[in-house]
Amino acid sequence: MSEPFTVAIDGPAAAGKGTISKAVAEQLGFAHLDTGLLYRAVGARVLAGEEPLTAAQALTREDLERDDLRTAEVAQAASKVAVIAEVRSALMEFQRSFARRAGGAVLDGRDIGTVICPQAEAKLFVTASAEVRAERRYLELAAKGDRTTRAEVLADVTERDRRDRERATAPLEAAGDAVVIDTSDMSIEDAIAAAMRAVTAKGARR
Repeated sequence: MSEPFTVAIDGPAAAGKGTISKAVAEQLGFAHLDTGLLYRAVGARVLAGEEPLTAAQALTREDLERDDLRTAEVAQAASKVAVIAEVRSALMEFQRSFARRAGGAVLDGRDIGTVICPQAEAKLFVTASAEVRAERRYLELAAKGDRTTRAEVLADVTERDRRDRERATAPLEAAGDAVVIDTSDMSIEDAIAAAMRAVTAKGARR
């Protein structure tokens, strides 16, 4: 597929959208962008002392390759800067340009199908219960040696959900025409298969 084709995949933290997005992009031969990394990179720069808008405007490719972007501290910082309208605006054009690149693109985040690419050819909303998502995140952090507790991770997930859904700018919600995939009781293989069925039904192909 040489012409642009945008796949927008949204959902809350640890629902599986990142893994699903990468798999869909790989199977279709599309480019992939984890838009959450943009906000994590801004959050990391803010933690280092920069103002949020300055950090967003100065973001570089190297910022997206930092090793500390997956920490809980950076995740919280990302969630906080994501509620700032000026930061979202500064990052919007990059995301929209990426989405319409020749050969197809898969973008995952919180507002791809509703704000960044409302005209995307395919839209998915990947979700799961807060308890399931917190357990997934806990196991991920524990594997990296993080000493956080399950209760702390659940509280963190719940707070991020509240902040994402209640922010005034681009709140987390499923687009009206998005296919909702609840991964609470699904294997990752089944979730990827469901996503591929939804995307190919909209005309996506290699």
